[in-house]
Amino acid sequence: MNEHRIGLIVPSSNLTMETELPRMFRAREAVLPADRFVHHSARARMRQVTPEQLAAMNGQARRAAAELADARPDVVATACLVAIMAQGPGHHCAAEADIAEVLDAEGAPAPVVSSAGALLSGIAALGARRVALITPYLKPLTAAVVHYLEDAGVEVVDALSLEVPDNLAVAALDPAGLPDHVARLDLSRADALVLSACVQMPSLPAVQPVEDRVGIPVLSAATATVHRILTELGLPPVVPGAGRLLAGEAP
Repeated sequence: MNEHRIGLIVPSSNLTMETELPRMFRAREAVLPADRFVHHSARARMRQVTPEQLAAMNGQARRAAAELADARPDVVATACLVAIMAQGPGHHCAAEADIAEVLDAEGAPAPVVSSAGALLSGIAALGARRVALITPYLKPLTAAVVHYLEDAGVEVVDALSLEVPDNLAVAALDPAGLPDHVARLDLSRADALVLSACVQMPSLPAVQPVEDRVGIPVLSAATATVHRILTELGLPPVVPGAGRLLAGEAP
């Protein structure tokens, strides 16, 4: 049996990253028991999803990475998608490199995954060029996410902002409401649907049912992060019931 240590850098108010990711890894263990996963977190202060608090949280990433280095993780994932995307197109590359530099300096080199970069790589893994998406953010932050994706070559054909600025309130959103939100989107030109462009907004229970309903691949920031983590670990990106991206069918 192989044990893999996953380090997580999460906003202090995030309740979902440490819920949905372990749930997916446990589901994988049930069908592929040769691999086991343990999770170690470091937190960065952030309560309101505003540009000011997001930037301040980004400034804590090196400290959080140094703390995680002491656990000698096999991979490190930094979780706040919009905190990175709000800094401008391509910033996930710099953010990942910065954390990797700290891990190297602490004698604990490991691959680094960001939810922002993972969403892009997940969309690419599905071969999608046009997406629709749902975010919990205020409209200006959703616009930043749309700009980030489009700068990377992904056309956003429709986007819905739920406009919830308090991060704990985002965590309290009911994923059972997502199908109704999806009904408000125009999916006629979409190759894939990003059901939650935020690792704080719960969506995992809805990913597979919505995918079955709409007939196109459905992913989230969380499922994309798991896909990237497994890929960086050299493991098949397979999680049952979590959408086509994690079904072992992506081209």
